Amino acid sequence: MKNKFYITTTLPYINADPHVGFAREIIEADVLARFHRLLGEEVFFNTGTDEHGLKIFRKAKELGMETQKYCDQKAAEFDKLKSALNLSYNNFIRTTDEAHIKAAQEFWKLCDKNGYIYKKNYKIKYCVGCELEKTDSELVDGKCSDHPNMELETIEEENYFFKFSAFQDKLLELYKNNPDFVRPAKRFNEVKRFVELGLEDFSISRIKEKMPWGVPVPGDENQVIYVWFDALVNYISALGWPNATENFEKFWPGVQLCGKDNLRQQSAMWQAMLMSVNLPASTQIFVNGFITVDNQKMSKSLGNVISPYEMVEKFGIDGTRYLLLAGPNFGEDFDITWEKLIEKYNADLANGLGNLVSRVIKLAENFQFQVLGTTFNDEFSNLIDKLELSQSLEYIWKIIDEDNKFIGDNKPWELIKTNKEKFEEVMKKLLEDLNLISQLLIPFMPETSQKIKKALETKKLEEVLFQRIK
Repeated sequence: MKNKFYITTTLPYINADPHVGFAREIIEADVLARFHRLLGEEVFFNTGTDEHGLKIFRKAKELGMETQKYCDQKAAEFDKLKSALNLSYNNFIRTTDEAHIKAAQEFWKLCDKNGYIYKKNYKIKYCVGCELEKTDSELVDGKCSDHPNMELETIEEENYFFKFSAFQDKLLELYKNNPDFVRPAKRFNEVKRFVELGLEDFSISRIKEKMPWGVPVPGDENQVIYVWFDALVNYISALGWPNATENFEKFWPGVQLCGKDNLRQQSAMWQAMLMSVNLPASTQIFVNGFITVDNQKMSKSLGNVISPYEMVEKFGIDGTRYLLLAGPNFGEDFDITWEKLIEKYNADLANGLGNLVSRVIKLAENFQFQVLGTTFNDEFSNLIDKLELSQSLEYIWKIIDEDNKFIGDNKPWELIKTNKEKFEEVMKKLLEDLNLISQLLIPFMPETSQKIKKALETKKLEEVLFQRIK
């Protein structure tokens, strides 16, 4: 019986176009999904769009559009990433899907039945940018640090609350029993500290009159479910929970990817929500750093937003996948500029991999070689399992760099005339290495891997793999 593997990204909020931060997250998830398929496992790979809440409602209103129509249009832009980045996800969930809405309501009912939902009056400072309430200690100069250009709003109303405070001990026990539950370790320490300091119950509904765009609260037509509480349920509604449970029983719990601004929601709030309805916690949560442009946060007002579609236009699909994966160690912030990206593309892809393939295939024209399958060794597999994808790529590029040097040192174009035996020995090594490189690249750069494999079989390279960019 095949092992099962479930991987899900967060659902990006559709008030803006897809950006490279999310593109990197979904490519990372794609690498994991492809890797586990290569291991012979059955994989469920989920992504989608988060479509409820105040930001969406206001954006649609601002554009003079029906909110659902606006959501349909934006969701399509995110689903286009599948072909643009050659992604292999097999599920795209939208929080406006009928099945998801029913699942979110069922989750609410169960949580309520188990005694974890109550109603009270409250007053908070609220950041619409984060769709989160903010305490004074979280503010910098009275503003949200992630959205300093947005004024905080004061919300004063009667809403439903989730008894988050009831889960402090259970969460700490979960963390203690799963020492790798959140990666990297510094983010795990951060969420542990947050839980250790004590948890406050949080609001999970809004008055419908003020915020009509959301899932109706079961049994109370005057309130809608707060965007986070609804959206997080997608990780299980995507698997058919609570009605069609075959996939849910097969694949849950799973691995989740998110950005560091999602740390608490994914590794504390969502885990407590699962506990409230007696469902197993997630398997593991990987937390990305941010992508900055020239050491500044990407923003439309600064005009420094880099779109994944622009990157594909300039570097091709696999070039883009490589450049977004070959950054710093997992979890660190990643600073990019067009100049840095072009420099890396030319050095690693045009001069490095492209050059090696072109030289070896040219020399191998009349050389007999059997293309063999290969398996991933433990060192390489462990790097992928830990999502240390830049280190996995360094592992491959070490072979590429050594082989380019090996060609320069041994000059096989001279050996073919002077020492046939030595020439064959050199070519055997280079072809075996190229075969290995093509196998190791499958999860990262699937098209390039296929082209190298074909070139090894036919001893012809139909096109230059990576054209140098001036």
